[in-house]
Amino acid sequence: MAIATYSLVALDCPDPPALAEFYAGVLGGEVKRDSDDWYDLHVPGGHRIAFQRVPEHRPPNWPSADGGSQQLHLDFDVPDLDEAEAQVLALGATPLDLDDEGGRRGFRVYADPAGHPFCLCRH
Repeated sequence: MAIATYSLVALDCPDPPALAEFYAGVLGGEVKRDSDDWYDLHVPGGHRIAFQRVPEHRPPNWPSADGGSQQLHLDFDVPDLDEAEAQVLALGATPLDLDDEGGRRGFRVYADPAGHPFCLCRH
């Protein structure tokens, strides 16, 4: 028996509306403002990602395992890695690790505009 139900993932960032719009460009959905410091992205399928203003936000150092570790990352399944890569880069993503070992590895790593790592994974 479950203790809880999933609600959302919240990402700290310096600019919640901008980061919410970035992820809306990646995932689709609707951005809703709760306050100047909190925005929600309601994505197709009923999931939510929230964006919380933290003025002193420091992006994690991927893939460091020390005090600046990645903290968390998001995985997104895509049918075509090359096409999805071009699209997320156009939205403002930064490449972190694009060596998919000639397609054998099946994923590539990027940072969103606030520095959070995420992966595009071959579906």
